[in-house]
Amino acid sequence: MTDTTDDIAEEISFQSFDDDCKLLGNLLNDVLQREVGHKFMEKLERNRILAQSACNMRMAGIEDAAELLEKQLASEISNMDLEEALTLARAFSHYLNLMGIAETHHRVRKSRNFTHLSKSCDDIFNQLVQGGVSPDELYTTVCKQEVEIVLTAHPTQINRRTLQYKHIRIAHLLDYNDRPDLTHEDKEMAIEDLMREITSIWQTDELRRHQPTPVDEARAGLNIVEQSLWRAIPHYLRRVSNALKKHTGRALPLTCTPIKFGSWMGGDRDGNPNVTAKVTRDVSLLSRWMAMDLYIREVDSLRFELSMNRCSHKLLRLAHELLEKETSMEDRHESRNQSMSRSQLKHHFQLAPSLPTQLPAGADLPSCTECNDNESKYPKLELPGTDYMPLNRQDARATTVKESPLNSSQKPAENENSSNSNGYQPPLTPRSSASGSSQLLAQKKLFAESQVGRSSFQKLLEPSLPQRPGIAPYRIVLGDVKDKLMKTQRRLELLLEDLPCEYDPHEYYETTDQLLEPLLLCYESLQLSGSGVLADGRLADLIRRVATFGMGLMKLDLRQESGRHSETLDAITKYLDMGTYSEWDEEKKLEFLTRELKGKRPLVPPTIVVPPDVQEVLDTFRVAAELGSDSLGAYVISMASNASDVLAVELLQKDARLALSGELGRPCPGGTLRVVPLFETVKDLRGAGSVIRKLLSIDWYRDHIIKNHNGHQEVMVGYSDSGKDAGRFTAAWELYKAQEDVVAACNEFGIKVTLFHGRGGSIGRGGGPTYLAIQSQPPGSVMGTLRSTEQGEMVQAKFGLPQTAVRQLEIYTTAVLLATLQPPQPPRELKWRNLMEEISKISCERYRSTVYENPEFLAYFHEATPQAELGFLNIGSRPTRRKSSTGIGHLRAIPWVFAWTQTRFVLPAWLGVGAGLTGACEKGYTEDLRAMYREWPFFQSTIDLIEMVLGKADFPIAKHYDEVLVSESRRELGADLRRELLATEKFVLIVSGHEKLSQNNRSLRRLIESRLPYLNPMNMLQVEILKRLRRDDDNNKLRDALLITINGIAAGMRNTG
Repeated sequence: MTDTTDDIAEEISFQSFDDDCKLLGNLLNDVLQREVGHKFMEKLERNRILAQSACNMRMAGIEDAAELLEKQLASEISNMDLEEALTLARAFSHYLNLMGIAETHHRVRKSRNFTHLSKSCDDIFNQLVQGGVSPDELYTTVCKQEVEIVLTAHPTQINRRTLQYKHIRIAHLLDYNDRPDLTHEDKEMAIEDLMREITSIWQTDELRRHQPTPVDEARAGLNIVEQSLWRAIPHYLRRVSNALKKHTGRALPLTCTPIKFGSWMGGDRDGNPNVTAKVTRDVSLLSRWMAMDLYIREVDSLRFELSMNRCSHKLLRLAHELLEKETSMEDRHESRNQSMSRSQLKHHFQLAPSLPTQLPAGADLPSCTECNDNESKYPKLELPGTDYMPLNRQDARATTVKESPLNSSQKPAENENSSNSNGYQPPLTPRSSASGSSQLLAQKKLFAESQVGRSSFQKLLEPSLPQRPGIAPYRIVLGDVKDKLMKTQRRLELLLEDLPCEYDPHEYYETTDQLLEPLLLCYESLQLSGSGVLADGRLADLIRRVATFGMGLMKLDLRQESGRHSETLDAITKYLDMGTYSEWDEEKKLEFLTRELKGKRPLVPPTIVVPPDVQEVLDTFRVAAELGSDSLGAYVISMASNASDVLAVELLQKDARLALSGELGRPCPGGTLRVVPLFETVKDLRGAGSVIRKLLSIDWYRDHIIKNHNGHQEVMVGYSDSGKDAGRFTAAWELYKAQEDVVAACNEFGIKVTLFHGRGGSIGRGGGPTYLAIQSQPPGSVMGTLRSTEQGEMVQAKFGLPQTAVRQLEIYTTAVLLATLQPPQPPRELKWRNLMEEISKISCERYRSTVYENPEFLAYFHEATPQAELGFLNIGSRPTRRKSSTGIGHLRAIPWVFAWTQTRFVLPAWLGVGAGLTGACEKGYTEDLRAMYREWPFFQSTIDLIEMVLGKADFPIAKHYDEVLVSESRRELGADLRRELLATEKFVLIVSGHEKLSQNNRSLRRLIESRLPYLNPMNMLQVEILKRLRRDDDNNKLRDALLITINGIAAGMRNTG
């Protein structure tokens, strides 16, 4: 009975999805009729019907008819001229993107309509309590949970940011269109808005014409926070709190947040020469600036809301102190103005724009009211580093300034009045020229901090506070908070502009606790005054945001390859006549590093002259010392393989902090960064436990971890390079064993461990459903703590909309909670581990013999995929290869997976698996494998993910690429691989017990099938364009058409790399 009900619910849900697809498809058809004409639309529809018919025949098992229809479709496409091919590529690409939007909306609607949502906090808390976990244990575990989601700029986000915004707008309109209270007129207006958005999308260039900079990538991450996570976090934390209160009787503490965010955008310099020390500094300051901007808007709204007079004695006393302070400051300011000489006043007013002659539009409205008046004469709040911000448009036309490096694509903030309710903000000054004098610099500083006109303008807007008949204490306290936030923001602007900055530390915020203090005081006052309902509204949301996002929204990790640190120490030891560091054995390195770490003097002489690459490493550690752990998170060492790799970073970090504190005459801000080894290759994963044991056996290091990092060691494991190195199955097993060994090593020394998972978006790079991934980790590896990357297009897919973000955050929370309180089962018997070893060995041998040992494979890879053309997409700031070699070894994992995903062969995710399973089944272990699938979560998730990938693979499409693009001498290699694909499908189904692929995920299968009528023609079009482009590789229009097909296929596969 339950199954039938679920089927009916799924049918109803899919009917709404189909309706949305039909609506968006019809609107796009209307746009295309107008834009490209009726004749082309007939051709487009003919291609779609051919593709749909072929799909229907194939699903019905009528293979011959399907093949004939596919050949006819390929023939139609090959006869198109370039202009028609380009238009068809664009049309089908937009169809697939619109279907993706409808699919995301379908998932949101589905989760909203379920009264009992699986994997929600309410569901899992109830499951745990019913399973015997005490309410106290549940409460304590949730409150102590530490999950950090790290957003990275890995180049897998195919869509331009402009189009992402338009897609989000369409998603909001679909959501609005679902409302049951809409009138017929409202619905018609929503349809008209959708038509406008789709028209705008069609008329927008889909391709990035320039490579993004690291700052562009960082700005994209900050936009995710501003547009989605900022709204999602309070909602998510309310869900956690409500569920906790329901099942334990206690709500989540106000400043407790089980999830925080980190970032690699602007900090990941591994193989990316564009990420410099200056970029890292600027991105960190920009992130703090954005945090201040968001807090200012929220405090503005709170000031309007908290208008009451009733408060606690403590808050009232603070309000009076602030009033007295403001009065005395105004008196001093007037006295200073009166003593200012006539010439000083004249010069002062020449620098500042004239006072406004009328009040700003909306001055009579509350400060939280949005002003969208495009004709406003008053400045919009923009990101720092923009051109000179004039008071009115006449000033703007008369003023020019050198553009800041952070200014490539600034946008106004949502609330234009948010920072101007107390008068105008002085505009930023241009950078001084090389010939500028110190006097000019001092004038710039004076202007940047100028208060001229501020108090006068304030009096135009409202009487001064002491003249009021009664005071509003919350508004006074929050006004002071806003004033400090604005001063903090102006200080950051000066730092970004490299201008002198000498603020009194008491006038701005440096730490999260400083900002929380007055907000918590207001909260406590409201509770004591009987206004708890107000305290638990917007104010509680702001406090939770501050606790989650801190002063910088997302702490920035730094990442660098271990070899760069060795090169730096080589330069230092040679300069000091100590020999060449990299030539020493491991024991000598450790002896040297430990001795220097115990010392109290800097190692690097200030007079040292080193090559630019080495200087960049030293500059990075200098910036890390300047910013400290308040702004930065971890220092990740990629390609780590020895204990000395970690101590080398600890030494360089210590040295930079010693040098800086000596210059400043005080300790460096914040603490030292956590140093995190990243084990990536199979060889390094196998040695991970030994490296951690060696590190923790060193007294200095163990004491350092206990003293400075609360007895916590963080270790990162990489999924991408291990998969490219040995194949997905072997990588999964080696990762599992490495985590077991690292946990055991830390337990031996009484050190807690946090595992940092470097997952990609695609299955081939360790991606997959979050819940499944966390639940399949080794027992004891997730003990209330977890870090995990979210990369490229997955950031937008999971966190681009507030509704989807809330759901993802809940899933992270409940999955980690379950893995902590009810750890997944280990292998039931030793036989299972031995069987895994055997399957892994066969799988790895088969994978490596094909990819690395077959001399024909590299040429086959280049012919059968669009790998060589991916570099023209401009989707990331870093190069596609670590080194200039053309081999697969130095090709990054993303383009490796991306290229195979485009051809629908998805080879990296399954190659070798079939050989391993076949070998085990032929030796009579079939029943053991089925038992492993039923009882061992790790093995089950591994098989399920491979099955999911096989469901997306397409044998006929992959064959079509080979037949058209691959040299005849190499086609047999492709035929062998396709036979292996079929064998893999067969044995995966034998192990899982399913009759067909994705049998346990009917929704996914149906969604994939719905895309095929648009996706299959896109692949055939890509093959045709590749064929033409390889005969005419200078044809830019052909290249554009190819890149558009790449975009479209990525949208259809819902994955890139």
